[in-house]
Amino acid sequence: MARSKTGEAISAGRRTPAAMEELEAFLDAAQRAGDLREWRRAKAVADYLGARRVVDIALDLRVTRGSVNRWLQWYEADAAEGLRTQKPPGAAAGLSEQQREQLAAIVEAGPLAAGFKTGMWTGPVIAQLIRDRFGVSYHNHHVPRLLHQLGFSVQRPRKRLAKADKDAQATWLRERLPAIKKSLGLPRRRHL
Repeated sequence: MARSKTGEAISAGRRTPAAMEELEAFLDAAQRAGDLREWRRAKAVADYLGARRVVDIALDLRVTRGSVNRWLQWYEADAAEGLRTQKPPGAAAGLSEQQREQLAAIVEAGPLAAGFKTGMWTGPVIAQLIRDRFGVSYHNHHVPRLLHQLGFSVQRPRKRLAKADKDAQATWLRERLPAIKKSLGLPRRRHL
């Protein structure tokens, strides 16, 4: 594929006086706002329309030639509006609003009602439920975020021995642990 000559990446429709005025206004607005990204894009396009080579523009603006060419394509497609900074759209939501409501009702009813043998919801169990019922896959680390969006709080149970002797534990913490720390040369914890 042959390279286009300097100035051929932008069509005549984007070179009209009105389009050039719009580009200059965009460049001025970006400079006044201090938006370096938008200013750099508009400057690259203006320089290109002023018969400068892409390679020279890239060197002056300290960007790659690919970036300059991409900005020229954006300008060709949408004029100065194509150079505006936009928030990336991100991934589409996995569950619809109706499915989220159904999921909230299922979680509210509990895992036993949903057909699981465990009596406690966990991230992997809810991820499996979503996959089985709705055909949507969520990573286990995203499940707590999804539950929070649905109004649930993620709770992690404390692990305690059912038959533990509380008096023996208190004695161990009060007497034995400080002795171990002292023998290892660890600092004692001060209680306020």
